[in-house]
Amino acid sequence: MERIQHKTVRVNGINMHLAEKGEGPVILFLHGFPELWYSWRHQINGLASLGYRALAPDLRGYGETDAPASIASYTCFHMVGDLIALLDAVAPDQEKVFVVGHDWGAIIAWYLCLFRPDRVKALFNLSVPFIPYNPRFKPVETWTAYFGNDHYIARFQEPGVMESEFEEIGLGRAVLELLSYRVPDPLYLPKGNLFGHPLDGPVDLPPWLSSQDANYYATQFEKTGITPALNYYRNFDRNWELSAPWSGSQIKVPVKFVMGDLDLVYTMPGMKEYIHNGGFKRDVPFLEEAVVMKGVTHWINQEKPDDINKQMFDFFSKFH
Repeated sequence: MERIQHKTVRVNGINMHLAEKGEGPVILFLHGFPELWYSWRHQINGLASLGYRALAPDLRGYGETDAPASIASYTCFHMVGDLIALLDAVAPDQEKVFVVGHDWGAIIAWYLCLFRPDRVKALFNLSVPFIPYNPRFKPVETWTAYFGNDHYIARFQEPGVMESEFEEIGLGRAVLELLSYRVPDPLYLPKGNLFGHPLDGPVDLPPWLSSQDANYYATQFEKTGITPALNYYRNFDRNWELSAPWSGSQIKVPVKFVMGDLDLVYTMPGMKEYIHNGGFKRDVPFLEEAVVMKGVTHWINQEKPDDINKQMFDFFSKFH
């Protein structure tokens, strides 16, 4: 990928793989599930060419970054700790940086802004809005009650179960099926019929994923396994408990938020109302804009890279 540099950095007790390119103000890119630094390939090249230093790690448990064995090692505190240590190591001269997140990376970016707003200049977040702590709604229990036991978040909870079912169809195949999910309906993974269609033909890749892209993702996950990535989901309730001290806290950094109207997150119960009817702005008072792109799916930065790069550049340019 066009002179992207790779290095390993010791952070918070683990070795973290980092892809980087460019010089100038730092943009820290945080990927989602089941993704890698590679998901930001278009943004790394695009923003580096516009005068930024793009930093895109493989998050804890992904790709070439270390994967601790314990489920309890994948909490919001571990993730934010990794990122603060990474910034201290590779950008010690920059007190504050720009942050971009997608999917789980967006969730971690919200935690970063909640716990350490002193380190964030501005946030450009994709696909997952800020969900404030609510003492009445334990996440996994709430989602399972609404969507049922076959919903992917419920299915990911029991250690070893989804791992073995994914292995039955081939882990690389499973990852590519997930990356190819591009409808706004909830994702269900019923046992014995995981993706709801025959799995004997090639994966129906979306137009924005080339066979080379698909091979990179599949190969990386076949090497590492998917348990560490699923451990993020297994910490939803633990993160809820740990974030109780921040009950009622707001996100106090400048934010722009973008998602597609075909994103399965957008169609979750109450999500549209929260984003458009004032709740999101109440919890994120410096939210400059919440953009919903028509006809765009969950994989927004790979599907519409030029559009996302332009929006990102225009937003961050306000803060120089």
